[in-house]
Amino acid sequence: MQLELRQLTKAYGPARALDGVSLVLPPGRIVAVIGLNGAGKTTLLRCLAGIVAPTRGEMLFDGEVFLRRRLDLRRRLMFLPDFPVLFPHMSALQHIALMLRVYERDTTGVDDAILTTFGELDLLPFTEAPLGELSRGQAYKAAFAGLLAVQPELWLLDEPFASGLDPQGLAVLKQHTRVAAAAGATIIYSTQILEIAEKFSDLLCVIDRGKLAATYTREQLAALPPSGPDSLEMRLRQFREPTA
Repeated sequence: MQLELRQLTKAYGPARALDGVSLVLPPGRIVAVIGLNGAGKTTLLRCLAGIVAPTRGEMLFDGEVFLRRRLDLRRRLMFLPDFPVLFPHMSALQHIALMLRVYERDTTGVDDAILTTFGELDLLPFTEAPLGELSRGQAYKAAFAGLLAVQPELWLLDEPFASGLDPQGLAVLKQHTRVAAAAGATIIYSTQILEIAEKFSDLLCVIDRGKLAATYTREQLAALPPSGPDSLEMRLRQFREPTA
């Protein structure tokens, strides 16, 4: 999916959580969004997901203006927060069945793919357990399995590397993210972990006080020195919380 943002702005009273963000993302990109707490990362993902409406500006999905009422466009994306919203009485299998119905993806052959995903995520022993009884990491795995079952064209992941996933879960997340991007999906995730953003992205976007302050392609990141005044870490130090 090609994604285009045009002067995207979201205001809460006098405060602007997003302030004129413009960006074009071709299909098949893994995009990391990094910034200080309160910079606007989550607001950006929520606008893209249709959870909140922008105050001003446009979002275009493959050239079509995205509106919250466009269920056909919303079925092409999935938003996964670090604490997924799940029905605690449901099992992982019931959750995925619900996702497949909502996204109209309940097709022949999907069951085998789900069982394979459960095996990869070490969830097979917990398929019938209520989601409310699972650990945080296991619950996130169940939600992520739902995303993989749906196979959206736009992944919106809020802090996936701080979601409680174990090393196996993180490896599966990275593997499927790369596979989806290679197939043309656009993956946008937020993170506070600079080392991950630097190594696991085709494009790194820096959000500062609601503005798109800087972008770095994979090639630009590779050309930066690992340390010193021109390193990425030192460049990002200019974006700091204002002193009182």
